[in-house]
Amino acid sequence: MPEQDPIRVDALVVGAGFAGMYQLYKLREAGFAVRCVEAGSGVGGTWFWNRYPGARCDVESMSYSYSFSPELEQEWEWSEKYPPQPEILRYLDHVADRFALRESIHFENRVTTARFDEATDRWEVKTDASLTFDTRFLIMATGCLSQPKAPDLPHVERFAGPTYQTGTWPDETVDFSGKTVGVVGTGSSGIQVIPVMAKQAERVVVFQRTPNFCLPSRNREFTVEEVAERKRTYREWRTAQREAGYGVPTNPPTRSALEVADEARELCYQGAWDDGDLVAMLGSYTDLLVDEDANETVSEFLRERIRETVDDPEVAEKLSPRTFPFGTKRPCLGTDYYETFNRDNVELVDVRATPIVEVTASGVTTTESQHDLDVLILATGFDGMTGALMAIEIVGVDGVTLAERWADGPRTYMGLAISGFPNLFTITGPLSPGILANVVVAVELDAEWITTCLERLRDQGIHRVEAERDAEDAWVTHVADLASQTLYPRANSWWMGANVPGKPQTFMIYVAGLRVYHDKCEEIAAEGYEGFRLTE
Repeated sequence: MPEQDPIRVDALVVGAGFAGMYQLYKLREAGFAVRCVEAGSGVGGTWFWNRYPGARCDVESMSYSYSFSPELEQEWEWSEKYPPQPEILRYLDHVADRFALRESIHFENRVTTARFDEATDRWEVKTDASLTFDTRFLIMATGCLSQPKAPDLPHVERFAGPTYQTGTWPDETVDFSGKTVGVVGTGSSGIQVIPVMAKQAERVVVFQRTPNFCLPSRNREFTVEEVAERKRTYREWRTAQREAGYGVPTNPPTRSALEVADEARELCYQGAWDDGDLVAMLGSYTDLLVDEDANETVSEFLRERIRETVDDPEVAEKLSPRTFPFGTKRPCLGTDYYETFNRDNVELVDVRATPIVEVTASGVTTTESQHDLDVLILATGFDGMTGALMAIEIVGVDGVTLAERWADGPRTYMGLAISGFPNLFTITGPLSPGILANVVVAVELDAEWITTCLERLRDQGIHRVEAERDAEDAWVTHVADLASQTLYPRANSWWMGANVPGKPQTFMIYVAGLRVYHDKCEEIAAEGYEGFRLTE
């Protein structure tokens, strides 16, 4: 297909998930000529691609939603406490239609290259559908979990049956009845898909690399009274969300886990378990994520719940995490996850004890046996935080690529900007707190900050804004220093980049929380964008 003439805009937004849609809305409302490009055929981002059976959010639906429109809040009806993927996608489709966003989105256009022109202070952006954009500002709303990790199973391409990856599930109903299904991976998507497969398939073989902590979600439908009360107090709730440390209003802990009586501590943990409340469990005490002995109290509580739930003691032990502290890898909410391993048609294979040797045409071979399969499901996760950005050839000042700049790990200023890449912003980028928070609150705050910044630049006749190297270096050091005071780096998590072979391992998240972070962002703006170099 021949290339068309460049589309000239003030700003280009990459990605049409929660972040990209809101950024598009805000910039359009501010009077900018703005377009959005999206690789998928519809809006939704993560929720467009992750259509696997059982896909569900682990933040309550009436909090996992936009706050910018009181009218939208009142008209939309959430049906369940934890929204399933189809309902979230319907909500985002509704938002796109209600605010006429689709007319500014170029669907089925995956960005391949972005080059900064130092002579014009503008970006040239190309897509795989032969579109070219000439834009002053480039805003990456590509998401922290949007680049599926390539499976690292030997000879996976040899499998003769259907292979599905949870992060790129087809938009169609797949019938697994009468099939033997192998599932590789027990992270969030694995924990959600395995119980569904167990009810559909004749047999399920779960290949577990690292056991994960999972709380029961206790999901249920909302009552009419609950919905009415939240809608009555929505404005106050939204304020509380933004003032909360991680976008989820809660009472902060005041005591150490080691200074309370064992019985009181057990009751506290039991309450969070019974409510299916991850935030309450993680926030029970002040030191769960900084003190190993304190963390062991909650880790052992959860292992005891696994032993109570799973009938076979050997299987229960295989499912019990012992190599990392609770909360240092993404903890999960599930529905009947541990109970599923009591079913006669479910087999757990511990591939740490019996590693996978190869995938064959008929199934998966471990050091112990051959597992014949009809279907293979790869719940192997994402190249988190940096993967979607690194998948694009982004070329900044002096021809330096982002891949070269981040060869030893991501470096950003506030997770919003990158030195050497002027006029480029990242929403919930690496070294920001977004992925540890309610991400909808995080993306709204980021998009609003970026919009205000661009408005002020426009008003002052500023054509170029770039993070200063010294400010970026100081932020990188600050993020690393904070992380080193916690237990987070103890886990081989995707937060560390440890799930991708060859990826530099560094903790990529700001751990002081969303409120502290955005107070700092506002301080930077109030000081005339301290740490940024502004050029007319």
